[in-house]
Amino acid sequence: MSRARKIQLLVPIVFVVFVCAYARHKRTDTVRNIVGHLQSKAMNEISGIAASGINFSLYYVHNDSGDTSRFFAIAPSGQVKSTIYFNGNPKERKYGVEDCEDIAVGPGPVKGKSYVYMGDIGDNASGRKGISVYRMEEKKSWATDSIGKAEAAPLHLRYPDGPKDAETLMVDPVEKLIYIVSKRQDSVTVYTTPLLFKPNDKVILTKRCKLFFPGYKLFKWITAGDISKDGQQVLLKSYTKVYYWKRQNDEPVWKTMQRKPQILPYIEERQGEAIGFTPDGKGYYTCSEGVYTPIYHYNIPVSR
Repeated sequence: MSRARKIQLLVPIVFVVFVCAYARHKRTDTVRNIVGHLQSKAMNEISGIAASGINFSLYYVHNDSGDTSRFFAIAPSGQVKSTIYFNGNPKERKYGVEDCEDIAVGPGPVKGKSYVYMGDIGDNASGRKGISVYRMEEKKSWATDSIGKAEAAPLHLRYPDGPKDAETLMVDPVEKLIYIVSKRQDSVTVYTTPLLFKPNDKVILTKRCKLFFPGYKLFKWITAGDISKDGQQVLLKSYTKVYYWKRQNDEPVWKTMQRKPQILPYIEERQGEAIGFTPDGKGYYTCSEGVYTPIYHYNIPVSR
């Protein structure tokens, strides 16, 4: 057999071996990053995840539109520790909330205490006159009691430039600000409002800046975000990428996010709309909508 003929036969064989090896490697990476699965059918449209500020290895997750005013305390394995119900909007008689899209944990009105912030900020049609954020003091019992209750203090917000759809709520513990990042525009917009508020306050958000991410519109929509417990790291997530920034000299987070981000590891999920730092800021978790979906854990590169 001629040398040319041998090469002709070997090329497709090498290609098939390469494809199989790549697929096996990708599957191995995927399995290695999975640390658990959501273990309740009730958690079927998870849209946010945040680490507890007082209970070690406890994370809060919640469904988006169509669920009632509640969230879940889970272990990283996906085991449900508690279902926490809170008082939502009495005008929303069926569910108490309209479209909760993200959750965050951070400081609040009482020094030394930790609070959960639930963002009822979703607006697919960009037609809501206002949105709401609910603040609830964390309780140790949420790690052990199967059912929990939280007294929620609502903050009612409006955009200065008209309604927006948003799925990202973050809490900056350094400047004591709530951050909301819009979802759908070619360039998303970053808004803030003071973290300290009185129940039922009505506030107009402050528009800070716009952020542009390359890519096709649907795939680059911003679906989640988080700020680390020490306020020094920032994550934003689209359907296909995870963006990371390191804060410099306690500058405003909205200025931090205007620098070029680092792209962190991420295995694309079916509809990934949740991301949250670990309490030590050395890693992050993601999960997707769907019943019994996987929970992924990633380490942040040491060079950060």
